Amino acid sequence: MVNLLPGFADAGVQAQAVFRVALQAMSEPGLPQTLSADCGVPKGLSPALAALLLTLADVDTPVWLPAGLDGSVEAFLRFHCACPLVATPAEATFVVVPAGYVAPDLADCNGGDPAYPDRSTTLLIEVAGWQGGAPLQLSGPGIATTRALAPAGLPETFWRQWAVNHRRFPQGVDVLLTHDREVCGLARTTRVEV
Repeated sequence: MVNLLPGFADAGVQAQAVFRVALQAMSEPGLPQTLSADCGVPKGLSPALAALLLTLADVDTPVWLPAGLDGSVEAFLRFHCACPLVATPAEATFVVVPAGYVAPDLADCNGGDPAYPDRSTTLLIEVAGWQGGAPLQLSGPGIATTRALAPAGLPETFWRQWAVNHRRFPQGVDVLLTHDREVCGLARTTRVEV
């Protein structure tokens, strides 16, 4: 028997607030934004991951979770979001990678198709922090000149995969990096120099 944690106290208002912050994060890539909505946080997720999933996942958005994640996460999502859980990243609308789990290769996710590039996967990846990783310079839409970011805890090959993903535009995946209660967007249009 799993004790279910609460979702949002006021689902409509809090989900709208989280969605606005997620949109802001995607429109200003590389700039962490704070999520203020409180909700239950299953073991293995951060407050930001839990809030984003409550906001974005529903019956029409398949979610992929890594093997070995605490069963309370699956129960939380099934109860609050009713989202289907899928076996491969390619089937998922959202790929969830909590801290300590290995992110799938970006090429293994759904990059959309030429007619519907918006039907691609979005990855939600928890990082160890916004500093401590390889120093990066981000540029592209939503960034006036360049923006510095050095997220710690991403796979060693992530930025090489990102370069390939960027070249696939308008296809490709988008990423929301999270840390504690913060979210930082990486749109597929974002160029990254290591």
